[in-house]
Amino acid sequence: MAKNGQISSSVIKRLPRYYRFLGELKKQGVERISSRELSDMMKLTASQIRQDLNCFGGFGQQGYGYHVDMLHSEIGNILGVDRQFKTIVIGAGNLGRAIATHINFDTRGCELIGIFDRDPALTGMKVGKLEIMHTDELEQFCRKQKPVVAVLCIPKAATQEIADKLVGLGLRSFWNFSHYDLSIDHEDIIVENVHLGDSLLTLTYGTNVLASSEDAKK
Repeated sequence: MAKNGQISSSVIKRLPRYYRFLGELKKQGVERISSRELSDMMKLTASQIRQDLNCFGGFGQQGYGYHVDMLHSEIGNILGVDRQFKTIVIGAGNLGRAIATHINFDTRGCELIGIFDRDPALTGMKVGKLEIMHTDELEQFCRKQKPVVAVLCIPKAATQEIADKLVGLGLRSFWNFSHYDLSIDHEDIIVENVHLGDSLLTLTYGTNVLASSEDAKK
């Protein structure tokens, strides 16, 4: 865990990239790597990598670099990938079903144990190995199964009510696709907001800059 005090959000957001790149190196049979080699791969400076990892203890050896398997495992422990936090999905529309089907939760520290929707027409439909349950069953399910993480794939207008209910049932971690800022009403929770439209706009910005540059050359 953290060596000293609080870790900045920018460092935390880079940890999954380290974990992913190291995982690829591990699959390729690479046993060790220097911060310089890792920086070339990740497009970060070697100094930045060393500073990031020193927040958690460093893990490197001078003249040797980093042991790939060990560093991958250590970062996995920091990220909690072996904890298997019980997770539920709220909203079984196209997005909710896609996430439940295509995200490999169990390699990312979560165990998907339930998916819920308020549409009675969806109740009983299979999503992978799980059957969609009606949100009327949510309270009883949570009290019995005690999930830790909720994935919100519901309309913005419905988010506050369902989030209040889930917080009341003990959930404190939310992967939020709803475009509603949960932290407005709940300060003591962990939220990772996902705005797919913002990501696309970031891409179109870059595309616009490139297109404008090419236009200027004509």
